[in-house]
Amino acid sequence: MKSNNLQTIYVMWLREMKRLLRAKSRILSILVMPFFFLVSMGFGFRGNIVLEGMPQEIDYINFLAPGLIGMVLLFSSMSSGISVLWDKEFGFLKEIMVAPVRRWAVILGRIAGGATIALIQGILILIISFLMGFKIINMASLFLTFLFMILISVGFLGLGVAIASIVEDMHAFPLVMRFITFPAFLFSGAFFPVANFPKLLRFLSYINPLTYGVDALRGSLIGFSQFPLFLNLGNLLIFGLTMVALSSYLFSRTEV
Repeated sequence: MKSNNLQTIYVMWLREMKRLLRAKSRILSILVMPFFFLVSMGFGFRGNIVLEGMPQEIDYINFLAPGLIGMVLLFSSMSSGISVLWDKEFGFLKEIMVAPVRRWAVILGRIAGGATIALIQGILILIISFLMGFKIINMASLFLTFLFMILISVGFLGLGVAIASIVEDMHAFPLVMRFITFPAFLFSGAFFPVANFPKLLRFLSYINPLTYGVDALRGSLIGFSQFPLFLNLGNLLIFGLTMVALSSYLFSRTEV
């Protein structure tokens, strides 16, 4: 049974990879917005700009790039949830439900595939940032960065799958996704330090999981973070495990 579950996870992961290869435009569509943010704001605010809560020795493009990596991971992960609705529409989900496999293995396979895709897109933005002058503290920090990127992706993938498991209308999912992703991104401190926000917005930032993801990426890449890295890591772990458990539960109750 254990080998069957592992095979199920692998097959679902492989399916996501094949879908990516057949639709390479998915990568470009997610990268367009953060690329233009990086070009316009990274160069527009380049120089001696000083923001309250940001050390003077840090160039704005170094502050901005980790936030845009978080943006890519957020949008890519959440949008992967729509594949559940596509599978409902075209009958593939019904075939999975009657197969002698564990549904949690199906979810883990989907999340593994979606996280791999999000990680690829995040790495591409990181490479583009390097070409535009982004500098990191040392190359060894990239291993910690990849860990944080995976945790961010897994958490929001779980959230996306959970939402897709209870939403019946394919046209409603993008609306729900925008309602969640844009506030999560704007209140994450991706553009400006969270300390600059008014009290109400600061509170929203503190309950926003992406805030800790963006801060963790900054801490690992440029050595500046507003929270201790272990606090960021703990919050991301709790968020990821909670969302995976929630998505597994809701997916197991999905009717097709």
